[in-house]
Amino acid sequence: MSAPTRAPGRPAAPAGSPGANRPEGFATAGRRLLGLLRPERPLLVAVLVLAVVSVLLSVLGPRYLGKATDLVVAGGVGGGGVDFGAVGTVLLVALGVYLGSWLFGVAQARLINGAVQRTASRLRRDAEEKLAKLPVSHFDRQSRGEVLSRVTNDIDNVGQSLQQTFSQVITSVLTILGVLAVMFFISPLLAVFALVSIPISALVTILIGKRAQPQFAAQWKSTGELNGHVEEMYTGHATIKAFGRGREAAEIFRQRNEALTKASFRAQFLSGVIQPSMMFLSNLNYLLVAVVGALRVSAGALTIGDVQAFVQYSRQFSQPLTQVASMANLVQSGLASAERVFALLDAPEQDPSPDLAPKTGRPRGRVEFEHVAFRYDPDKPLIEDLSLVAEPGATVAIVGPTGAGKSTLVNLLMRFYEITGGRITLDGEDTSAMSRERLRAATGMVLQDTWLFGGTIAENIAYGKQNATREEVVAAAKAAHVDHFARSLPDGYDTVIDDEGTGVSAGEKQLITIARAFLADPAILILDEATSSVDTRTEALIQRAMATLRTGRTAFVIAHRLSTIRDADVILVMERGAIVEQGTHDELVAKGGAYARLHRAQFTGPAEVD
Repeated sequence: MSAPTRAPGRPAAPAGSPGANRPEGFATAGRRLLGLLRPERPLLVAVLVLAVVSVLLSVLGPRYLGKATDLVVAGGVGGGGVDFGAVGTVLLVALGVYLGSWLFGVAQARLINGAVQRTASRLRRDAEEKLAKLPVSHFDRQSRGEVLSRVTNDIDNVGQSLQQTFSQVITSVLTILGVLAVMFFISPLLAVFALVSIPISALVTILIGKRAQPQFAAQWKSTGELNGHVEEMYTGHATIKAFGRGREAAEIFRQRNEALTKASFRAQFLSGVIQPSMMFLSNLNYLLVAVVGALRVSAGALTIGDVQAFVQYSRQFSQPLTQVASMANLVQSGLASAERVFALLDAPEQDPSPDLAPKTGRPRGRVEFEHVAFRYDPDKPLIEDLSLVAEPGATVAIVGPTGAGKSTLVNLLMRFYEITGGRITLDGEDTSAMSRERLRAATGMVLQDTWLFGGTIAENIAYGKQNATREEVVAAAKAAHVDHFARSLPDGYDTVIDDEGTGVSAGEKQLITIARAFLADPAILILDEATSSVDTRTEALIQRAMATLRTGRTAFVIAHRLSTIRDADVILVMERGAIVEQGTHDELVAKGGAYARLHRAQFTGPAEVD
């Protein structure tokens, strides 16, 4: 079966629109993003413990190096000679401390990697489940490439940002606290001088970060728009070439690519300024500590080993501040993507459709529209007070000019859109009281725009029925005249085709979708220009097969070619969302009204314009 195309008259929102909900602020997105890690809490506790041990060991390292320095200095100044055994022992302890810190750090990285990847996997699963719950109108307002960009690029970016920043932030914060504690233990005065850089660093990071945030949001919005354009240009490549619009498409690409380049440059430049700013402040802090430390040594308040250790701690203290600041671009980029993903997850879903009165058994197929009204835009009525009855086994043909509401009528029957007035019944039961699943399970649908997925021909046909046997697939293929051309292919029914149907013609793709509807064995058939892509001979074969298939089933046939519906039990002529005529082919031709004008336009001359 095929998915419904954008319905006529439905307004499209600009690419990149998040739907009904406005994107959230970075702070809210950040909190929600951290909330996604809640299932990993036991693992995160283990990560925190490993991080504490790793940082503790790394903080102890400079103390042992300072002791080794004091042993060397004491041995040289005292004249007793350097005790290299003691120095070696201290250095071996320092080596063991640093090695242990590295091992615990590796274990921490391994655990956090698994936690983040599982979180990204859950986010992709949530997005996939959300797409299944969104109404058709949501996809009418956004390009396919924009939606794909949120589910792929944005979620990947969120995962990468968490992966690269989460562990580093934990380690950096713990390092700052641990180093600061040891610095105060060695020399409270020098520690106070070292602390001067913190408020300055925080102020610089906040000021630059605020300017970079909107640029990251613009970057990922531009990415979605560019992906949407590329996807459209790829799927419509032949049409673009045929109409000589290659330069125009290339110019649109150039403009969107340039917009993305500018937004990316601004975002990366502004966030990139943070790291050199932090390095500058770190160097000033290093200079200040060195000068004050030298003065304290000359005054006899500190040993050279203490100052050496303190200088190392000063570097250790400044480094995580610089690292956290330099990660601002990753954090902001990830939060910008998280906003877009959460906007998708928060988009209004179609109303729940519980089965208020579930019934068993095969439906008879009596369909009735009772004073149905519908409009896409509240201020622009499309269908007003439409009534019709399709008896079980009847073939109802629907004709009319483009935009008359023919496909909309079918979309309402399938509940792709909800009516705004009246009701539609199936065997006397209001379809609004039926679950969408039960309603659609009773319906087979073949649209003008074919839809195939990447797989074999047999798998595409079997899509119409769960657990279909090979014999059932072949029987449906024979009924839809797929069997002959399928067997002529190198791998027969096991020939693999992609989602664009590469390797088979447009008519053959349509035959495969018709075979899919045969296999579904529905009570109601909907054929929306189902034979428009096949040649005259194949059309005749399909018409004979359809006559057999329609036996005992209700069929709605939307057609522009009137030759395909001459034998319909009733023909409805629609104009501007209303049924203006109905009857058999002969009755309507004899009547000399709208249908007769359509008939003359196709078989005797050009269309008449009222």
